Amino acid sequence: MDKSEYRIEYFEENGFVRKDCKKCSSGFWSRDPDREVCGDAPCETYSFIGKPIFKEKTADEIRESFLAFFESHGHTRLKRYPVVARWRDDLYLNIASISNFQPFVTSGKVPPPANPLVISQPCIRLEDLESIGKSGRHLTTFEMMGHHAFNKRGVEELYWKNDTVRYCDEYLKQLGVDMDSVTYKEAPWMGGGNAGPCLEVVTGGLELATLVFMDLELTQNGGVTNIEGQWYKKMETYIVDTGYGLERFVWASKGTPTVYDAIFPEMIHELLTLAGREHPLETHREQMEDIARLCGVMKKKEIAKKLNLTPGFVKTVIEPIEAVYAVADHTRCLAFMIADGIVPSNAKEGYLARLVIRRSFRMLKTLTIDTPLEELVISHIKLLRNSFPELEQYVDRISEILSLEKTRYEETLIKGERIAKQKLKEYSAIGKMPLDASIKIYDSHGIPPEVIVEIASESGDGVAVDIPDDFYSQVAKMHAEEKKGEVDPVVVSQKERTKTLPKTLKLYYDKPTETEFEATVLDTFDDFIVLDKTLFYPEGGGQPADTGFLTTFAGSDGPELRVEDVLSVDGVILHKVAGAANSIDKGASVRGRIDYQRRMAHVRHHSAAHIVLWAARTVLGGHVWQAGAQKGEDRSRIDITHFKRISREERSEIEMLANKMVMRNEVIGVHIEEKNEAEKKYGFCLYQGGVPASKEIRIVQLGAGEDVQACAGTHCSKTGEVGPIKILRTERIQDGIERLWYSAGEAAVRAIQAREELIAKSAAVLKVPQEKLPATVERFFEEWKQLKKDNERLREELAELRVGWLKGHAKVINGMNVIADVLPDTDTKGLMKIAAQLAEAEFLTILMSKQDNHVSVVSSVPAIHKTRISASVVVKRVCEVLGGGGGGTPEIAQGGGENVANIEEALLTGLRVVEEESL
Repeated sequence: MDKSEYRIEYFEENGFVRKDCKKCSSGFWSRDPDREVCGDAPCETYSFIGKPIFKEKTADEIRESFLAFFESHGHTRLKRYPVVARWRDDLYLNIASISNFQPFVTSGKVPPPANPLVISQPCIRLEDLESIGKSGRHLTTFEMMGHHAFNKRGVEELYWKNDTVRYCDEYLKQLGVDMDSVTYKEAPWMGGGNAGPCLEVVTGGLELATLVFMDLELTQNGGVTNIEGQWYKKMETYIVDTGYGLERFVWASKGTPTVYDAIFPEMIHELLTLAGREHPLETHREQMEDIARLCGVMKKKEIAKKLNLTPGFVKTVIEPIEAVYAVADHTRCLAFMIADGIVPSNAKEGYLARLVIRRSFRMLKTLTIDTPLEELVISHIKLLRNSFPELEQYVDRISEILSLEKTRYEETLIKGERIAKQKLKEYSAIGKMPLDASIKIYDSHGIPPEVIVEIASESGDGVAVDIPDDFYSQVAKMHAEEKKGEVDPVVVSQKERTKTLPKTLKLYYDKPTETEFEATVLDTFDDFIVLDKTLFYPEGGGQPADTGFLTTFAGSDGPELRVEDVLSVDGVILHKVAGAANSIDKGASVRGRIDYQRRMAHVRHHSAAHIVLWAARTVLGGHVWQAGAQKGEDRSRIDITHFKRISREERSEIEMLANKMVMRNEVIGVHIEEKNEAEKKYGFCLYQGGVPASKEIRIVQLGAGEDVQACAGTHCSKTGEVGPIKILRTERIQDGIERLWYSAGEAAVRAIQAREELIAKSAAVLKVPQEKLPATVERFFEEWKQLKKDNERLREELAELRVGWLKGHAKVINGMNVIADVLPDTDTKGLMKIAAQLAEAEFLTILMSKQDNHVSVVSSVPAIHKTRISASVVVKRVCEVLGGGGGGTPEIAQGGGENVANIEEALLTGLRVVEEESL
């Protein structure tokens, strides 16, 4: 970044001097002409530990002072956004206050909700998960206090670098910070596809704030600035993006050894009491403060060496308090995650929530704290009630989710031992399990690396397990962002071809009940025709495209082309036709006709999707979020986030509630609203189907606002037009995602009739009235179970008789009692049982059974003879004769083959193998 970017009038007018740090070489600005280092760690230790930078303040006091300061300087105060970034398609969690406005506001596509604005935004970052509790400064959840100004080139500037630095200086003075101790360190910033010069605000070795002057955006075709190998170009907007760390300000005001002691001392005290421990600050304050001062400068092992900390001290004093700090942090993180609607799962934001939950479980175990995690999270929520009263609304949900997660975690540990042993065996040849294998096991099965290491140690197989200290941080980083697919070259080509065409007039919104229209051809290419207006709805939002026909006005000789698909490319609608699109000339007039029956089936199912989602949220809870949808003519589906299977009673309740909405015949209102106003009015639950990249959004509202969504689909005008809604079934498609299949309108009637027909046929087969069908089926099922038990008992008795008979027909080969025979009507399981019984009686067996066109083979060798002959060898040789294969252990083996005609030869081969191998 060019040095001229940091030549700011305020610095020159207020006696600042610029220097290069003697330790890290970074440029910095300071009022102190004698300062030689930038002041940031690790160039400088934490000098504020035990010596607060300004008068002690609580988090609430710092937050209010910041918001009020910028309000007094013309900024509009905004409420916090959720910690789950529903408005982003590239991030799962809200990682910074500027994330609230990326990408649409920062790119200039959408105006900001206020300008300038100020906000204190709870954020979550998990890239340093292992450092939580250990570093003294890292947090999973933190509040980024930010003031933002969105400037646009060619428009009067709000403010830029000069006023941003002045505001920072004035706010620090207001808090009572010694301004001679403050340095502004130059550090280019990148994030979310944007970049710009940045000043890090440092005092006492602690970075308090970051002042970013965002005016660059990532480009693929070269640019004006290269930062770390990536090219950027100037943006049409230029944005003041600041981040003041609330927790850091509180920490600086208290001077405690760690940020955890400054932010949640009550939670730490509760955890220490439950663990039966004292806080090291009460018994080893001087050592703890010395450690804290060096934390930003040295690694843990270097600190231990410098301060002569014994391994025993680290084990009994340092590590337990680090675990306490981590749990205190994680309980706050989970409170926000679950309250804001994240459902723990094995994908997306749910994966990240489970990562924090399971780390909390492990920490509690090391501390021997038996108190359920949900109780600790609720305790932390009570401490936050003044700042975030909304969290208390969700304690029941939090309690149920975390209790279920505990059960699932324990189940994972039980099955984990078997899986871990199996995986370790696969790497026994090379003597090491690589990191990618450990990550795959954790991702696929949820087995913590600590469990793998423990099992590897106990097994004594000598397999080393590669588990770095930052294992969980690496995993979190891998799952922090949405994976983007490659850009489809066909889509790129379509965009290029249509970029000069005007946007298509969408008649399907203005005239939803009409089936025919007239239009003019603007362009034809490949299989596509572009019109100036259309009734054909393009595929989107899970609603399939309309189909139908396009006909020219050329009379009977004019072509009629079937429209098979419809696409929207940046507002230009493409009609894919069967046949030669160029058979219709540009400028020609055409008549379009849609398949109205298909359209109305989709319309009913789309409106029904909104009704079913509303009913599901009402019955299951506000955490329910649409995770996918697809509409059809006969049935549709909607995927929702939920932490357990939907019960039959819940499904019935959802269905009843949905149909009551239909019977009330509520208005389904559609209107256009300014995006920011809509978000203020309805919240982010608007974006069940994604976030439109436009200043205005199309709102679809059920009734008086029971459900309100941003939606571009076609809908009924009243709920009564949807017709009956029948939920056909529910299923779990992945952890944390439930799928509801449903039909609406005529399709629902057909589904109900089909089920009635099924019931009628079933009753007819059993020759009972329909109302007696459940009792009759239950009676038959009980009778069937009893018959199965009787059959099993008879089979066991028959097996006993066969065992006795076989013992009397044994051959003696090389001093061994050998039984070789073909047993009719016996499956492989039965053969195995008989062979095992005979082996216990010290008989070697070769048993066969024929079923249809297959022969099953089982051999068993008594323990006293297993050094002479292997059952596995016998089975393999016998199965070769049968044209098949098999194997097992030296004591018992099984196999088979298809050459049924060779069964007698196979039996003789088995006897020869026993004779030859046992000599």
